[in-house]
Amino acid sequence: MTHNNRIAKFWKIFMRRCLPVVLPALILSGCNNLPQSGSQEDAIPISVWFHSGQAGERKTMQEQVARFNAEQDRIRVQLTIIPEGTYNAQVQAAALAGDLPDLLEFDGPYLYNYVWQGRLHPLEDLLPEELANDLLPTILEQGTYNNHLYSIGTFDSGLGLFARRSKLAAAGVRIPSGINDAWRASEFDRVLTALAEQDPDGAVLDLKLNYRGEWYTYAFSPTLHSAGTSLIDPKTMQHAGGFLNSALAATTLGRLQSWLQKGYVDANVDDASFVSNRVALSWVGHWEYPRYREAWGDDLILLPLPDFGHGSISGQGSWNWGITANSRHPQEAFAFLKFILTADEVLAMATANGAVPARRSVLAQSPLYRPGAPLNLFAAQLLQGRTVSRPRTPAYPVISAAFQQAVDNIRNNGDVQASLDQAARTIDQDINDNRGYDAPQR
Repeated sequence: MTHNNRIAKFWKIFMRRCLPVVLPALILSGCNNLPQSGSQEDAIPISVWFHSGQAGERKTMQEQVARFNAEQDRIRVQLTIIPEGTYNAQVQAAALAGDLPDLLEFDGPYLYNYVWQGRLHPLEDLLPEELANDLLPTILEQGTYNNHLYSIGTFDSGLGLFARRSKLAAAGVRIPSGINDAWRASEFDRVLTALAEQDPDGAVLDLKLNYRGEWYTYAFSPTLHSAGTSLIDPKTMQHAGGFLNSALAATTLGRLQSWLQKGYVDANVDDASFVSNRVALSWVGHWEYPRYREAWGDDLILLPLPDFGHGSISGQGSWNWGITANSRHPQEAFAFLKFILTADEVLAMATANGAVPARRSVLAQSPLYRPGAPLNLFAAQLLQGRTVSRPRTPAYPVISAAFQQAVDNIRNNGDVQASLDQAARTIDQDINDNRGYDAPQR
């Protein structure tokens, strides 16, 4: 049985046994009784699905829907909020049932599999040129597959090292000044050693190992690109062998394993290692800035990730929006998407979740991301091409799962090369089983 057939069988069972119970409960719990205005009889109803996310994100999205509905009476947006942990499963189940909404939010890496399944409507003919020119290049890159634009995000993301300036100074280590001045990998090893000598238990680095799952791919696959390799052949997207299990990849992830073995990494089971003063460095994204800033004030600084040979590279990409192929009202669905892409609404959501605004004009005004601002590094990485998106292929869910398993093995002292070899075999077998994903699934 091919991978694709196994997925289809699973979802048939899920729909028969679970969907009648789970989906109604989620919809009942997720729907929001938003203020209504205008003529209910004449308005075109547009269904919108949104992931539960942070409390601030949910509140902002509810307010955006209310503003849109209040400003006009031609379209009525009906919002459903679905728990993040089961979001993709619910999308797949609804797709098989032919019950997808008009406008769907989804995590960026799933886009290409959704397109391959024929679930999304191209957007390039709906997107005004002026708006397209103001979007970050990474937003357009993430949303493009097979020369068509299928999704647009209102924000992007970035990785870096949050650090305590005072702890770095006490250890006598150099403080990088920007992207082009990142610690080389060997220097980073020495930084960890110097910090550990000043620390009671020697654990000085938070890698957010408490996150696990997709975090492993987002956080650690950029190190492969920095080293000169990748999760999969970036030109053909047809094989991981020779890339994910290359000598460069094994050396890079072997270095990460050495940090763990030497006791430099805090397990961070309470997700408080940085704010409680246990570590000096936290390898994480933009979303932690409010909490870290509250804890350490002006002692907090943001630094680029280590350079493993080809420059400091950050991950990028996040939740974004697409119009489903079965929508009867794509123009009206895009009207709401265009509304939440206006400068004011982009800034509202970025303020709520701390993410990088998706528009250049908003970046320039942002007190967090404009030049000289505390999080400008994240914006600079996106604008200067110092990021890598997760592989744009329908095979991504399998690629990510295989890489996650490899990192988990390596974290638990497994053989690095053997772990990467197994991951590469799993990915290549899936691509082979699906005939290279060279034709859309129907």
